Amino acid sequence: MASGFFALLDDIAVLMDDVAAMTKITTKKTAGILGDDLAVNAEKASGFLSSREIPVLWAITKGSFLNKLIILPLAFLMSAFLPWSVIVVLVLGGLYLAYEGAEKIYEVFVPHKKTESVDLKKDYTEEELLDLEKTKIKSAIVTDFILSVEIVIIALGSVVNEPLTTQIIVVSIVALIATVGVYGIVAMIVRMDDLGLKLISKSNGSKGVLFAIGTFLVWALPKLIKSLSVIGTIALILVAGGIFVHNIEYFHHFLEQIPAIIRDFIVGLAVGAVCLIVVKAFKMIFFRKSLNH
Repeated sequence: MASGFFALLDDIAVLMDDVAAMTKITTKKTAGILGDDLAVNAEKASGFLSSREIPVLWAITKGSFLNKLIILPLAFLMSAFLPWSVIVVLVLGGLYLAYEGAEKIYEVFVPHKKTESVDLKKDYTEEELLDLEKTKIKSAIVTDFILSVEIVIIALGSVVNEPLTTQIIVVSIVALIATVGVYGIVAMIVRMDDLGLKLISKSNGSKGVLFAIGTFLVWALPKLIKSLSVIGTIALILVAGGIFVHNIEYFHHFLEQIPAIIRDFIVGLAVGAVCLIVVKAFKMIFFRKSLNH
């Protein structure tokens, strides 16, 4: 009886060791998309009244948890009954990531009509403010759902050959880290300017250390969000390139003589450019047809 109990503990210890190792590897593979997730959500969570930033961020975080609760069981069922479909969905997700990354670069260099952003710090009635707030929250949760699908599928693709129990534990841990880690950091980022303003007010207008730190924090917030956006775009292309290189036979031996990170970027950008051209062409054809009708 005792020997059976200790054998069970030994099996659990081995499983936990495997889970820890696989979680570390999987988290590294999802780091790129987590970087973009952080950049997108930092942008989505900013622009609210100071008193509403944390409640709004908490509402988005709860939506993110709900997204994971919907996505995870579907992903595990897919892995259990249609394991080949994980790679298919992974590659399709890679196409989306490559397209998104290429589109962001395209928009930097090619003039385009900018989308209007809603500033919730303007003077609105309380009812209008709540409606606009709900709209931004819904938009952020929809974006989170898309990014969550990518995170879960990339994580699942990293452990698809492992036992189902290991898959469930590892991918669930990565999903939890993605939600708690990303939104925890976003909460700190969006409060940077408020902390800066408090430090400035405590400095009593003097040019001391508190004033310098506070001024820096207020100045750094928009720069940080913009930097995260650039880093996130590069990460998207690298993640997409890595998916293609490791899951499509044609790219296995493509440009093997150059460093892997450069190869992944070239492959991801090239595929993203093709996707962008196809989407632009489709939109142009559809737009012309709608005008004719």
